[in-house]
Amino acid sequence: MAAPRSSPPRSVLGRLSLPERNFVADALRTETVGGVLLLIATIAALTWANVPALQESYASVSHFHFGPAALGLDLSVAHWAADGLLAIFFFVAGIELKRELVAGDLRDPRAAALPVVAALCGMAVPALVYTLTNLPGGGSMAGWAVPTATDIAFALAVLAVIGTSLPSALRAFLLTLAVVDDLFAILIIAVFFTDTIDFAALGGAVAGLVVFWLLLRKGVRGWYVYVPLALVIWGLMYNSGIHATIAGVAMGLMMRCTTREVEGPSGPEREAHSPGEHIEHLVRPLSAGLAVPLFALFSAGVSISGGVLGDVFGRPETLGVVLGLVVGKTLGIFGGTWLTARFTRASLSDDLEWADVFAVATLAGIGFTVSLLIGELAFDGDAALTSEVKAAVLVGSLIAAVLASVVLKMRNAKYRRLCEAEERDEDLDGIPDIYEEHDPAYHLRMADIHERKAAEHRRIAELRAAEREAAARHALAEVTGGAGEDGNRPA
Repeated sequence: MAAPRSSPPRSVLGRLSLPERNFVADALRTETVGGVLLLIATIAALTWANVPALQESYASVSHFHFGPAALGLDLSVAHWAADGLLAIFFFVAGIELKRELVAGDLRDPRAAALPVVAALCGMAVPALVYTLTNLPGGGSMAGWAVPTATDIAFALAVLAVIGTSLPSALRAFLLTLAVVDDLFAILIIAVFFTDTIDFAALGGAVAGLVVFWLLLRKGVRGWYVYVPLALVIWGLMYNSGIHATIAGVAMGLMMRCTTREVEGPSGPEREAHSPGEHIEHLVRPLSAGLAVPLFALFSAGVSISGGVLGDVFGRPETLGVVLGLVVGKTLGIFGGTWLTARFTRASLSDDLEWADVFAVATLAGIGFTVSLLIGELAFDGDAALTSEVKAAVLVGSLIAAVLASVVLKMRNAKYRRLCEAEERDEDLDGIPDIYEEHDPAYHLRMADIHERKAAEHRRIAELRAAEREAAARHALAEVTGGAGEDGNRPA
């Protein structure tokens, strides 16, 4: 009787497939630029809000109201940024999540388990840390959700400076983790930060979403159809009492993110990109380059002084936010990843070590955009505490960024070698060699390349040998001629 075959151990954070690697590289390229702009916007906001001559203008611009009051949309500039522009950000997040579910890593339940468990642990542990910090000190429990979010754009801005060679598997893990994180953050906002609901407005928003879905399924095209409809859905969702960003993620989840056969000029052909990927490619620069930086400009402008920074570590609410981001996020994501590997009997990729997972977990403690948004919602009506919580988010994110930078810097030499191996393309066919190791055609191409190189080296060696031989004959002729002349001289 033959012995039963044992399935090979699954690798955690192994090499990505080539299509997934290309998609992640394209997405992260835009997010990295957006992260740099986000950093610039944050510095501008802090400068604007803390320079004495500019403080009043920052407050007046942030609180300036405009919009149709008859439609319930007479909002301040800061409110438009938080509820309006962030809906674009969550629309892109919805498309990312849909793509991951139907065409990416989350399609495979075994592969999905790692980022989902890591994201859930990375939200539960910070909330627990906040709770344990506030219960003994009598702090407000309203801010438990503030340290649960991860800001992918800011994290990638740090990588752009210090971890440029981070392997694609770790970058993809960070991106997928942030996408799942965004989904649960939206659920937290919808469930825990909705006080009253206007069911008429909510019904109108749901009807608008149904029309949006039907138009997509019918293949209707044209921004002039979808943009006005999206604005109507957003306005109704806002007036319903549910946070308006929910409309963005709902529309994103409705996009089709798989390719199919379409009628082309020469007959049926498969789409190069799904409609969801196409729309995401168009909207992502608007989200990362405009919407999120403008939100940061009008949300991160908190007064930073010695007293405020002292209160960050002296108040249970703000201390809970800092510890939640720095300690809770790191322990939650690292612990969730380790437990997933442990109980699924998976092994870490041979190219990585657990220190690399720890670095990414620390980097995920940069919880900026959504943390600021939840902070505003959690302490709405208490302007002083809201500002202190925002300062705590900034301080916690800064500490997490510094710690992650130290760990990544220590590992950067190894990352550079891994990155070079991932990028090497000796046969110049546009596909990294590491993805063609088992393709016989690749080895035939490489054999041909090596033969041509060998022939060229032989030709060069023969030329040099001929040059050396000619030089030796010339030297011998000179020596022989010189000896004859000396023999003919008179004594």
